This record gives sequence, C-alpha cells and structure tokens, in this order.
Amino acid sequence: MALSPISSDSSENAPTISESRQHNLPVSAMQPADREMARVLGTTPFRMALDASGAGIAHWKHEPLHDVVEPMTHHVIMAYNGTVQRMERRTGRSAVSGTFRPGVVIVIPEGSSSRWDIPKPVDVVQLYLPHATLERVANEADVATPVELLERTAQPDAVTSRLLLSAADAVGGNEALDTLFRQQLIDLLATRLLAAHTGSPAAIQPVRGGLAPKTLLRSVERLRSDSDADVSLAALASEAGLSRFHFCRAFKESTGLSPHAWLRQHRLEQAMNMLRDTEASVMSVAAALGYASQTAFTAAFRKLTGETPSDWRRSAC
Repeated sequence: MALSPISSDSSENAPTISESRQHNLPVSAMQPADREMARVLGTTPFRMALDASGAGIAHWKHEPLHDVVEPMTHHVIMAYNGTVQRMERRTGRSAVSGTFRPGVVIVIPEGSSSRWDIPKPVDVVQLYLPHATLERVANEADVATPVELLERTAQPDAVTSRLLLSAADAVGGNEALDTLFRQQLIDLLATRLLAAHTGSPAAIQPVRGGLAPKTLLRSVERLRSDSDADVSLAALASEAGLSRFHFCRAFKESTGLSPHAWLRQHRLEQAMNMLRDTEASVMSVAAALGYASQTAFTAAFRKLTGETPSDWRRSAC
C-alpha cells in the first residue's frame, strides 16, 4: 500500500490526534513506556527516575534506530540534545520527516505506534506521563477535559525542550530534592503540554496571591522536616489544602522560590553551618543532609557555590 508523500517538517503539517486513543486500544495491549523504550532502543538509560505510576524522566543515549515503537501506556515527550539530523516517522499510511535538533520536541501519545528511522546516534531526554496525570493537571488548572495530545515530530518548542533537558543534569544524589524537583517538573511540563500540544490549546490562567501566613509557616516547617515523605509535593499541597498546581504557584508567589528551590537553598545553608561551626567530615555532612555519597554532595555544593565543601570551609573558617 502506497504511503502518502513525505512532508518537510511536522510543524508544516496539520497535527493529528493519536489514532490508538481514538480507537480505544485496551491497556492490556500496551507496554509501560520505560519497558518499551528499553526494548526498541536496545540499551539501558543513562539515567532514569520513575514513580509508582510510571511517571518519570529518562536520559537515553542510543544508536541509530530503524524499528516500530509499539503502543505504550504513557504519553512520551522527548527533547533532543544531539547532532542535527533528519529522521522519519511512519504511522499507518502517512509518513512525516523532520529535523532533530536542540529546541524541538517529539510527542508520542499514549497508545500510539509508529515506525521510526533515525540514521545517527541519539541523545534524548524523555518524559513518561500517564494520561491520569495530564487530566489531573488539567482539572487543577480549570482546563476543560477530555484532553487529547497531538502527535508531534521534531516540533519547534524551545520552552518544553529547555524544561525537559534541564532534568538531565538535575539528579543530585539527594532523594528528597531529586523527587521534589521531578514532581514539580512533571506537573510543569504537563501544564505546558496542555497549552501547546493538544487539539484545543488551553489558556492557563495565572494564579494570583500567595499562601496565607499560617499556611506558609506550616509548609516551611514541613520542608525543614527530616522525613522525605513530608516534603513530597502531594504532602505539601495537601497540608495547605490546595492542588499541587495551585500550591506551587502560591508558594513561589510568597517566597520567590519554587518548593524545590527553597528546599535546595535550605539544605545549602544547613551544609554551610555544619562546615563552618562543626568539625564534622564532609562525608558526615553529606550523609546528614541525605546525599547518597560524598561525591554527589560535593557536586551539588560546587554547582551552587562555585567551590567544593572543603575549599569553602577553609575560606570560611
């Protein structure tokens, strides 16, 4: 059966909604995104972090690809970070070509299946997003549902690309910080998808007004807790009596920082106090603050201050 003519770039084509969601492909016929990606890419991810729902972020570096990506139980959004190259995606009777380059994104809606032909090695960061998460964010942002993502092939979107690529180097070896960052980023990316990659782009209204003083105090106390469970985005929002969407925006309105940025700054101040006021070893400070290793702590500290903990201690004392 002949294919339709290949166009120059997906951005020049009328976008289409995933055929599989239109035809209600049963979940039993689909694979989790991380499992299907491991199969089709034939390798393991450079980094990956998933929650219980399968939502998460993965950084892959893989060889050229000439294979069919089977239907998945998650929406998959990719940001490209490699050498500029042409690629082709074939779905049913249609074929679309595009140019992989920084600043473009790929959207594979839940249940979609396509053949991909990518001639060169690929460096890509992927978001795995359950449809339930997308619908939750839509409800919290007062966006009309149902929500249907569009297939995108090398679609220019510098905002989504930059957000997703920022996750590649954001894993700092601190479970509380890493989890909170990932939760915030997934919700932020879902908001962006609703605004730019659905059949009826949503107008997300800005949230005005911060947290009430007592609510802010409770949130700050929870962020200062030593329990990682206490600083999850769901726990923080529930304590404040708000949705995750509204809590993040109200917290930033009140403090000037996102919950993750606030917690990161708090942990940095704790580290500085311990380095300056105690004789604890750098390894002990790292362990006390929840870092998986001294190396992870040193890298995170240096990223924020420009110095290693040992160098900072010598100059501060």
